[in-house]
Amino acid sequence: MADLRVNVAGVEFKNPVIPASGAFGYGREYEKFYPLSKLGGIAIKGTTLEPRQGNPGPRVAETPSGMLNSVGLQNGGLKKFLEYELPNLLTKDTRIVANIAGATAEECGELAKALDDTAVDMIELNISCPNVKQGGAAFGTRCESAAAVTASVRKATSKPLMVKLSPNVTSIVDIAKAVESEGADAVSLINTLLGMRIDIKSRRPVLKNNVGGLSGPAVFPIAVRMVWQVTNAVNIPVVGMGGIATWEDAVEMMMAGASAIQIGAALFSNPYAPVEIVEGLNKYCDDNGIKSISEIVGTVQPW
Repeated sequence: MADLRVNVAGVEFKNPVIPASGAFGYGREYEKFYPLSKLGGIAIKGTTLEPRQGNPGPRVAETPSGMLNSVGLQNGGLKKFLEYELPNLLTKDTRIVANIAGATAEECGELAKALDDTAVDMIELNISCPNVKQGGAAFGTRCESAAAVTASVRKATSKPLMVKLSPNVTSIVDIAKAVESEGADAVSLINTLLGMRIDIKSRRPVLKNNVGGLSGPAVFPIAVRMVWQVTNAVNIPVVGMGGIATWEDAVEMMMAGASAIQIGAALFSNPYAPVEIVEGLNKYCDDNGIKSISEIVGTVQPW
C-alpha cells in the first residue's frame, strides 16, 4: 500500500481526494454509499452569514461532457452550519474544509472570525462563484479586489487559508500572486467557466439566470493548464479541480502541480468517483513503485 498522505498548508490529508464545495453538500447523502472517512477531506457547501435561497430554477442543465449550473450559493447560513452540520461532520474522521462566501470583504472576514474557534481544518475563501451578483467572481477577477478580500480574511483567522480562484480572467497567475501576497496559504483552482445554452424552441436560455458555470470533463484541459501555470508562479500549494472524473485525471492534475485534488461534477454521474479515485491512485503507485503519492506532484516535463 502506497502512502497517499498529502500536506497542504500544514494540514495533513490521509489522501489527496476532496469532494468540491457545492457538489457534495455536507456529505449526508453520500455516506449512504460509503464511509466519509475514506475521503481525504470534504470541502463543504459554500457558507454565507445568512441563509440563501439561491437562484430560481431551472438552474442546472446537462451539456456535452459537462453541466451548467447557476445554483447561486444556496445554503442554510452560518448559524445552521455551526449548530447542525459541523458537529456531524466532525464525527466522520476526515478533514473539513470550510468554504465561505460574502458580499463584502468585511462579511468574509466576519465568517472567517466565526470559524476561527471551531475545529474546521482549513478555510477556503470563494472569490470565484460566477452565479451571484455580489461577492464571488466580483472579487476574483481583479488583482486589487482579490488581494483586499484575502487580506480581510487573513486578519480575521489563524486557520490555514486557501483561496478559490476563477478561470474567468485574463491572467489567473496574476490573481494567484495577488492573494499569495496578502497571506493566502494555498490556492484552489479552477472554479467553473461562465457559459450559456439556448433552447431553440423557446428561444430562451436553458437557465433562468441566463448564464451559469460550466464544469465537467469539457473543462479539464483548461484546468490542467491553469494549475500548471499557477504552480510555476507561486510558492504556496495548489489544489487542482475542474473536470476530474477518474484516477488517471487525478494523476495528470497532480503531475501538473496539484498537491491535492477536488472532485465536483463527476459526483452527479458517479457518486463513487472519489473512492474509486483513491483506489486507483493507490494501485497506480503500487504498480509503478511509487512509495508516496506526493512524489508525482509537479513532475511534468515540458518540451
